[in-house]
Amino acid sequence: MDSAELPGLSAVSLLSLSACVLQVFCAALLTYRYGGITSGEDRWILLWLFYDVIVHLTLEGPFVYMSLVGTVETSEGPLAELWKEYGKADSRWLVSDPTIVSIEIFTVVLDSILALLLIHAILKKKYYRHFLQIALSVCELYGGWMTFCPDWLLGSPHLNTSRWIYLWVYLVFFNGLWVLVPVLLLVQSWSCLKSLELRGDNSEVIRKNM
Repeated sequence: MDSAELPGLSAVSLLSLSACVLQVFCAALLTYRYGGITSGEDRWILLWLFYDVIVHLTLEGPFVYMSLVGTVETSEGPLAELWKEYGKADSRWLVSDPTIVSIEIFTVVLDSILALLLIHAILKKKYYRHFLQIALSVCELYGGWMTFCPDWLLGSPHLNTSRWIYLWVYLVFFNGLWVLVPVLLLVQSWSCLKSLELRGDNSEVIRKNM
């Protein structure tokens, strides 16, 4: 498949997208292995959480390391090439931008821990499941906001939207996932907590009528 068929897709682009597919596949295997006794809805949530942790640890973790010991731009290796490719859409990721690196440290450490704890809470049906789900979702949304809002306020000088793959795949699709899914998780937590309140009200009515 040559570049004439898919304009804007370089070999690095294809390898990067293939790596993302592999991550989803690994998350699906983990969900199949551990999520068999959960509801269908919770299996979808587990799939996302496993994928979330895999991305944080295998992609963003190396980014943080490269940014702390140097920059992505001066680093070498397959993961450096992947981040250099993403850096074509957002140049801040190439030069160890302090805001980006700070957010990614927060994401790799705190969000990964919260996601792993949430996986445990879902599988073991722990009472604190929705507390963790809400906390993780808010952290993910905060990270996305702080990634882009400072640049938007400056007029987006670091964002390159000249090619469809930079705008719609790298910037909109991949970052949009970490907006859409946390919002859906917040809605799901709200619905579950609301149902607990309704069950509590019904129990109170039953006791009063006894």
